[in-house]
Amino acid sequence: MDGIAEYVKRLGPYAKVQMIEVPDEKAPENMSPAEEQQVRVKEGERLLAKLAADVYVVALAIDGEMWSSEQLAGSLDKLATYGRSQVAFVIGGSLGLSGELLRRADMRLSFGRMTLPHQLMRLVLVEQIYRAMRINRGEPYHK
Repeated sequence: MDGIAEYVKRLGPYAKVQMIEVPDEKAPENMSPAEEQQVRVKEGERLLAKLAADVYVVALAIDGEMWSSEQLAGSLDKLATYGRSQVAFVIGGSLGLSGELLRRADMRLSFGRMTLPHQLMRLVLVEQIYRAMRINRGEPYHK
């Protein structure tokens, strides 16, 4: 998506951004709750394998905390101040994140109660991270 690439480029002077994707688990329509759980677990294992032990993990989850852009900026600034400069934002699959991944997360962040497609969520997330960096540097950004 062109918008994602644009914001990643804009983030260049502020942060090193790396996007890592793991493949979705093949999931047929009309799965049982047990099958859905298996899909979440397998996807969770793939995601957890990509997370270093010392990275601060923010799980994007509908039941997470809802913050303003300023609160996100403050949180990222505080993490950097206290030596937690490696932050991973994790977007789950269509069925959400596994319990194990949610337990590994240092916090849960919500962008609202709506479910969004991966690419759109990624665009919103990277734009908000860019906005947070501008806020933290006292640079102007449209409101």
